[in-house]
Amino acid sequence: MKTFLRKPEWLKVRIRTTEDMVRVSKILKKHRLHTVCEEARCPNIHECWGSGTATFMILGDVCTRNCRFCAVKTGHPRGVVDHEEPQRVAQAVREIGLNYAIITSVTRDDLSDGGASIFAQTVREIKSASPDTIVEALIPDYLGEDLKVVLEAGVDVLGHNIEVVRRLTPKIRDRRASYERSLEVLRQAKAYRPDVFTKSGLMVGIGETEEEVYEAMRDLRAVNCDILTIGQYLQPTPKHVPVDRYVTPDEFKRYEKVGLEMGFLYVASGPLVRSSYKSAEYFVQKVLRAGQGTL
Repeated sequence: MKTFLRKPEWLKVRIRTTEDMVRVSKILKKHRLHTVCEEARCPNIHECWGSGTATFMILGDVCTRNCRFCAVKTGHPRGVVDHEEPQRVAQAVREIGLNYAIITSVTRDDLSDGGASIFAQTVREIKSASPDTIVEALIPDYLGEDLKVVLEAGVDVLGHNIEVVRRLTPKIRDRRASYERSLEVLRQAKAYRPDVFTKSGLMVGIGETEEEVYEAMRDLRAVNCDILTIGQYLQPTPKHVPVDRYVTPDEFKRYEKVGLEMGFLYVASGPLVRSSYKSAEYFVQKVLRAGQGTL
């Protein structure tokens, strides 16, 4: 049996309730919306909500997949879709006054298009209601026409997480997920829309080696991924895969340095970094608002 690992000091975060958190929470409840910030128990929730960034989780709160790292509920939504959700998300984005809106979702294998059409409609509604808001679509493993539908909606950033290194993918992610398929999502996105930023995220401290992290980074650069986030895996409940080790801040700094040397435009690497993390969003805002959106 694995010994319980005590969290190091650099991972101890005091969650404080702020006026911004209360305001955003009320707006989300009014519009009956879910956020990854809450569902995934993100330690940065007060920081992001207070800086004009939020991650909406559309297509319900029940995922058809059962990854061993994720706290989101799993089950069978039986094809149920809330077609008014895109408008409510757009209204919330406008009311909150978001500079940067991230739209993600549970995986919906029960839908013929995986929910891509709802993703696209949500992006269009946000762009219509808040033209100055930058929109990132952090999508499931859409390929082909489903991926094109989202890209054609006008997203500024297309994100898809490989989550873990190649060797660990079959052990940690749902059996229907694939390391190669995730790379193909990013490759197709860049091929279809070379102007869009592509972004991926990787968890560490879940059983990988440092060299395997570098291999994953090389694989992402090989499909022209622009932005990378690397963060510490934290076990959400006792039922999930345990933490293998707590990666030191110095190791995270090495990943950032090596990633930039490989050619990533931006690397957010640190113990509390998540796939939706304000420093990465700030980088995109800075570039796009300077009129340099074409890569």
